[in-house]
Amino acid sequence: MDPIRVFVGADRSQALAVRVLEHSIRRYTKHSVEVTPMVDIPVPLPRDPKQRPRTGFSFARFCIPKLVNYSGRAIYMDADMLVLRDISDLWNISMEGHKVLIQRELKNDEARAPKKRIKQCAVMLLDCGRLDWKIEEVVAGLDAGKYTYEDLVYQLCLMAPDEIGYDIPFEWNSLERLEGNTCNIHYTDMPTQPWVSSLNVNDDIWLEEIRLMLADRTLSEAELQEEIQLGYFRPSLLVDLKLRSFIPKMILPTWRKLLKWTDRAMGYVAHRVLGETMRARSRPFSAMIADS
Repeated sequence: MDPIRVFVGADRSQALAVRVLEHSIRRYTKHSVEVTPMVDIPVPLPRDPKQRPRTGFSFARFCIPKLVNYSGRAIYMDADMLVLRDISDLWNISMEGHKVLIQRELKNDEARAPKKRIKQCAVMLLDCGRLDWKIEEVVAGLDAGKYTYEDLVYQLCLMAPDEIGYDIPFEWNSLERLEGNTCNIHYTDMPTQPWVSSLNVNDDIWLEEIRLMLADRTLSEAELQEEIQLGYFRPSLLVDLKLRSFIPKMILPTWRKLLKWTDRAMGYVAHRVLGETMRARSRPFSAMIADS
């Protein structure tokens, strides 16, 4: 059996987050896995700033079929995730004749269910042998006014309705929810992602993954320090990693706030570097935060 191919959309600020995600995938998955970080994949920019990517990897998923020579399956994931089960379970879901599988319809009582459905495409299973996507042609369609950014990324307008299957369980894209059946938690709220904020209530498992990486030497403290110095990770992360397990549960909220104040006192602004990059691309960073 060929390796499970996972492509992770990310920009430079999330490069280390991709490594944490990869570590979690490999830790739970028995089968061989190939994880490909798609960090700032070079793609042509649409002429109209309103149609330009919200992130450095918004269009990355449309590059995957070509990257695998239009053959076999591939999984697409965002970088701000952590896998908690064997990813073979996702890989082996039947395509049932569809070209792309995305998340099942959200129930009314499930977190973040939108009033107007936006297709949940942060996790996708692609039948690359049946997808003829070419990123140059995709962007040309935006320039020609055939569709908008929202049509492309949120509605997958490149696909006919019957080519899309809604068969990926919610548990494989669990939006800021950690439950007993969660397979993949998605830290989708950018202001509270564990590497930029001490306030994420589900950050314990992410911090533990970092500790495991430090223990097995797939990550060094020097590398963490470098991400902090570059402004990609919060300054309080190292002390949080070392002391969190000693903090009584009853005072954990106070500990979180203390770390937040510490980061603020040190002049840290979450996603500041990313915001500067997006402004340079003429895409308002506030819109990007709203879309997350």
